[in-house]
Amino acid sequence: MSYAISLVIPVFNEEESLPELTKWIHDVMLQHPMWAFEIIMVDDGSRDDSWDIINKLSKDYVSVRGIKFARNYGKSAALHTGFNAAKGDVVITMDADMQDSPDEIPALYKMITEEGYDIVSGWKKKRHDPIGKTIPSKFFNYVTRKISGIKLHDFNCGLKAYKRKVVKNIEVYGEMHRYIPVIAKWSGFTNIGEKVVQHKARKYGETKYGLERFLFGFLDLLSITFVSKFKKSPMHFFGALGTLSFIFGSLVTGYVVGKKFYEIHNNMPVREIVDQPLFFLALVALIIGVQLFLAGFIGEMITMNSPKKLDYIVEEEV
Repeated sequence: MSYAISLVIPVFNEEESLPELTKWIHDVMLQHPMWAFEIIMVDDGSRDDSWDIINKLSKDYVSVRGIKFARNYGKSAALHTGFNAAKGDVVITMDADMQDSPDEIPALYKMITEEGYDIVSGWKKKRHDPIGKTIPSKFFNYVTRKISGIKLHDFNCGLKAYKRKVVKNIEVYGEMHRYIPVIAKWSGFTNIGEKVVQHKARKYGETKYGLERFLFGFLDLLSITFVSKFKKSPMHFFGALGTLSFIFGSLVTGYVVGKKFYEIHNNMPVREIVDQPLFFLALVALIIGVQLFLAGFIGEMITMNSPKKLDYIVEEEV
């Protein structure tokens, strides 16, 4: 069966909020009975009773599907698995902590189906978070905008909508969920929109993310930038750097040797080549150039012979 909307909700220790969130979603969707929908809750190794709650909800609501991981893999793994399971024409993601409002679902759906966006990302313009999260988040989003060229204000907002073809043709792994718009853009899905969305104060539990996510976030940004541009042609990166390094080393070596011959020819005081720091700088540049070139060559061989395969262990499904 196909659906108009698939809601993908990663869950990690959110037992208090799940019943209320599910009812809220259904109350919203009942106002649009022409839209068939499914709710896919991916339990990312919760240590509380979240899976028992999901199991019960799947019996109470025909729309609810549950997927349980054997252990905690992270939000990216939960989204990737939810995307694979989704059958809707439009896939909408939201967090399970009820800080994302289901009231935004109809507008997000219409922006995809009527306005033709590939992705619509939520923007929590007014946030109910401490300043210790909002200030680093603004800086993080600024840097991501500059590097990616995507003019979004809130890359990390969990409330997003996608065309089906987007989620079926991108890979989300590691901690790359923050950069799904970036991954999608470099995969050819460039029509990316933004919508100001409500951000609710957390009602149950506490946040699962600390300040370390910003450090990891920048590392992930560098990683996804490199992988997206050079994963199919690592020689373009390593080979280019290696060639520049080798040329620099060769020119310096030529200068040092030529300078010695000039001094000998003109009966000038001659300094031994091995006594000159420039010689060792040139030697290091030559060695690094060769190593980088070989790294690119090996990378090309790995790329051609070892395609990436993403597998996560699903312990149970209802």
